[in-house]
Amino acid sequence: MPIKNPKQVFVLMLSDLRRGTEKTTGMFQNLAQLAEDPDIKQALEVRSFISQKVVETLDQCFKLIGEQPVPLSATRTRIYDVLAEDFRNEVADIQDTRTRRFYILAKLNNLAHIRAAEYKTLIAAADISGNYGVAALLETCLADKLALAERTQNWLRRLAETEMSERIGVKRAA
Repeated sequence: MPIKNPKQVFVLMLSDLRRGTEKTTGMFQNLAQLAEDPDIKQALEVRSFISQKVVETLDQCFKLIGEQPVPLSATRTRIYDVLAEDFRNEVADIQDTRTRRFYILAKLNNLAHIRAAEYKTLIAAADISGNYGVAALLETCLADKLALAERTQNWLRRLAETEMSERIGVKRAA
């Protein structure tokens, strides 16, 4: 599809963000079903719930600008499938439960920050184009992503502190 103006670029980027959010929602749901660790399962279920809310908010953005999400190329949508499959394979290869938990949380955190960058770009574009309502809705989505990223970062920090405390305890006991 040839892109003729800035609005079409915005619609394409918003469509890509919506599709990616939709795919990650499905990924969170699938991974939650496979999760053995109850804490990880709950974290994935919460992310799935919030991601579904974000999809609905993005749909409202499309309504506000009077557009529909545009179809994305197979290459653009396949990237999410490849990422999900790689993630599942990598997690399956990690035998140690603590390490697996840390890895899952680190990957969730990475994904949240990638998404945050997409939201920031679209918020700026919405502001430039005078779509202040759309910018406000996108900011709520960004806030959700950043809150989850902060929760995940705190969890990672606690896991690292626990690991270090145990190592120090083992060294002192020896």
